[in-house]
Amino acid sequence: MAVEAQIRAAIRDCVNRTSRKPFQWGGLSGYQQLEAIGQILRSLPCRELDTDYLSLLSVWIDQALSNNLSVAFDLAEAHKWLRRIAECLCYPNNSNSTSDNVTDITQTAKIPKTRFQVRRDMEELLQQFVPDQGQNPAQFALKKKLQRLWDKYGANLLHCYDIPGLPPDNLKMEAMFSHLRRHQRRISGRKSTTTLRYFGQYQVLFVAESEKHLLEQIQEVPIAEYKTQRLRLAMAEAPRQRKHRLHHDPISAIQVLVNQHTELLSVLDSQPLKYQLDS
Repeated sequence: MAVEAQIRAAIRDCVNRTSRKPFQWGGLSGYQQLEAIGQILRSLPCRELDTDYLSLLSVWIDQALSNNLSVAFDLAEAHKWLRRIAECLCYPNNSNSTSDNVTDITQTAKIPKTRFQVRRDMEELLQQFVPDQGQNPAQFALKKKLQRLWDKYGANLLHCYDIPGLPPDNLKMEAMFSHLRRHQRRISGRKSTTTLRYFGQYQVLFVAESEKHLLEQIQEVPIAEYKTQRLRLAMAEAPRQRKHRLHHDPISAIQVLVNQHTELLSVLDSQPLKYQLDS
């Protein structure tokens, strides 16, 4: 039951994926993650649906995938066009692409372009991007938004290409600041990071007379209590680590849970009926 609960949590995570970066779309990542889970569950030996919970989950997952196939395909195509636009703007490849046939933009980013070349390439790309509103609503919404932004601000966004060393975006700097803030919130438990941004790493020294005195205070903690707190920390971090593995390699993560479920199921099936009734 515990393993099945973890698999259900992985499925719930698929339908609640959030988006934090322009090139990482939560809905598309969640659908691909759900496809990976369905692929693993579909490969299990066929059992009766009334007795095998994982087989029943596989049927529900296949139904959800088929119901959202057209939407996912539309999002995937829109994402490909977004990556092509990023390639045209010489954006650095800071995120993993969800498509294997998208060209690696790190090579084109090394070739310097003038603003006139970028403007010409962007206008040609927008002319090629002509989605149908009825059949591809996601692509149509992307094209409409991009066209409006390009017509309104495009001429003022290309001066950075004429300045050597200036990147075309500030995504890398913003990502670094976000990482520092999340780390400070996690280790402090505080929502605001204004004070911790400057003095967080030194606050523990403010309450100690010296570094030697601080070391003596740390050494006064009993080893058993230290191990107990480390165990509590490991148990608290386990759900976050499982989600991290699920996002980066969903097939391996679900395969591990399925293997655990199969081993436990074989152990339970091998036990005598009296033992099961007593337990």
